Amino acid sequence: MSNYQFKTTNIRGKQYVEVNERIKFFRQEDQYKNWSLITEFTMLDDTQCVCKASIVDSSNRIISTGHAHETQGSSNINKTSYVENCETSAIGRALAMLGIGIDTSIASANEVSDAIAKQDSKEKPPAKPDFKHEASAEVVAEANIMDKAVAYIKSQSDKKKAFEAITAKYGEQLSEKQVAGLSKFVR
Repeated sequence: MSNYQFKTTNIRGKQYVEVNERIKFFRQEDQYKNWSLITEFTMLDDTQCVCKASIVDSSNRIISTGHAHETQGSSNINKTSYVENCETSAIGRALAMLGIGIDTSIASANEVSDAIAKQDSKEKPPAKPDFKHEASAEVVAEANIMDKAVAYIKSQSDKKKAFEAITAKYGEQLSEKQVAGLSKFVR
């Protein structure tokens, strides 16, 4: 186990790890040697984007994913860099789902400060895209369930009980392959 000390940022009394800290840890730890961080934009236009980040192990298996959505102009940084900000957020979430820098929260300092800025502004935040009618809706839902299930199992001391709770709640929505994948976290 690494003795890496994550630098944190205090936001409203709670400590959050920044995305750059998660990336540094991922890149320097031997356990992630030859692993990849891959991003793709599932939606990108002049006003908004959705990015998916995947962590892939040395056997080319996707181990975790993270998604982010940003709208141009929705914050100060997004006036000029909504695409870059979206990619950074997705990477931070994928690393969090891998278990990096989540002692107090899966959200990164960047995400929390952006969310607070949006809440504090008088303007209503732009609506997130509605995936209900898009062909990829089922894939996004399955990925979110798997990400949440993996994070939940990893966070629990009784992994078997956590696995049983997940399969009881989401069993009908998970394929046999997904259930088998989740069972690997139960030791």
